[in-house]
Amino acid sequence: MKPENKLDPLSRRAFCERWAKAALGVTVLGGRTHGIFGAEEATALPSGPGFGKAKNIIFLQMIGGMSHIDTLDPKEGETGGPLAPIGTSAGFQLGGTMTNLANHAGDITLIRSMTSKTGVHDSGQYLIRSGYEQRGTIKHPNLGAWAQHFKGPSHETLPSSVCVNRQPENGNGFFPSSYSPLPILDPEAGLQYSQTDVDAEVMAKRLEMLNRLDMGFRERFKTAAVESYTQFYEKTVSLMSSADLSAFRIADEPAKLRESYGDNKLGQGCLLARRLIERGIRYVEVTGGGWDMHTNLEEGMAERGAELDLALSGLLADLKSRGLLESTLVVLCSEFGRTPKVNANAGRDHHPRVFSTLLAGGGVKGGYVHGSSDKEGFAVADKEVRVQDFLATVGWSLGLPIDEVAKSASNRPFTLSNHGKPVMDLFA
Repeated sequence: MKPENKLDPLSRRAFCERWAKAALGVTVLGGRTHGIFGAEEATALPSGPGFGKAKNIIFLQMIGGMSHIDTLDPKEGETGGPLAPIGTSAGFQLGGTMTNLANHAGDITLIRSMTSKTGVHDSGQYLIRSGYEQRGTIKHPNLGAWAQHFKGPSHETLPSSVCVNRQPENGNGFFPSSYSPLPILDPEAGLQYSQTDVDAEVMAKRLEMLNRLDMGFRERFKTAAVESYTQFYEKTVSLMSSADLSAFRIADEPAKLRESYGDNKLGQGCLLARRLIERGIRYVEVTGGGWDMHTNLEEGMAERGAELDLALSGLLADLKSRGLLESTLVVLCSEFGRTPKVNANAGRDHHPRVFSTLLAGGGVKGGYVHGSSDKEGFAVADKEVRVQDFLATVGWSLGLPIDEVAKSASNRPFTLSNHGKPVMDLFA
């Protein structure tokens, strides 16, 4: 048996990760590893309405199960929310806290017929990011990793993917570690540990010593994982000495603009996302928590609903004013919806049977509603859209070959959206 085969992928990864943290204290990932994952019978490049219109994705995921009835698919009567629905110039209604978003109705598409069979938080969040059910035997990539696989790095220095307000639990999946998103846990703090008090000469000597120590390991274990982390070192050093670090400083933005997004992690995360895609980062995920409202729905919506309304409307206005909305697909989603019936604790429970998502920019129609739920918001009434179809739609907008197969290290075939089909009616 070859020496490299005596180490499983997890232990190799753990070894390299410890070296990276010890050497530089930064988790900046980028670059691309070639020749590991093959495409199986690549088909001709797809074409059609909206294909490739988006150059960037801002993926807003509301953690906890956002109530569709109180945000994007309001209802009247017994199942209605604590606030009455509000009208928009596009002719559809939004939940009562979406007062600012209502002014952008002409720029958004709503999908009110989403459905899933997964009503558990972790599994639902995994599914909406990857299109696959959570398994213990393999990790599946998110859209940012698929984009890097098909299109290569989006920037010479900066990473191709960033996730804001969370750790990247599932990012690169079975792709190389260098495809993993860079985590920014606090938008205000930006990219921490990217600066050092050590002068350039001392840093160069330390890196040279590290390279000598690591050389024997790299020669002995010539694996994709080790190669990926070697690229990690190079990208990290390059970024640490680059002027591109300024992309992570939202303090550089005017106070009035920052205020328009909302003074909270979701709002400032959306502002950071705009800065990052403007500088060439292809895929930015921003998460917002607090949506698991089993109790006191009215108070929860007054806080979280208002935060989302301000953050999303601020982002859309900012992107549009800079001419970036047409080339940026803004995605709003959650792992599932919530029950039409309010429970005994004045809250709503988990409800994957029907929920809503939102898209804006990136070639999709504005002022459009696709599908519908029934009168109570309990089930899909028309034009069902699965999570896989939703992800295929996002991939289509980004110009990715959604049916092309990539193989994992264990030679198992996968596609971007687990064979989902893009919803073509959404595109202009």
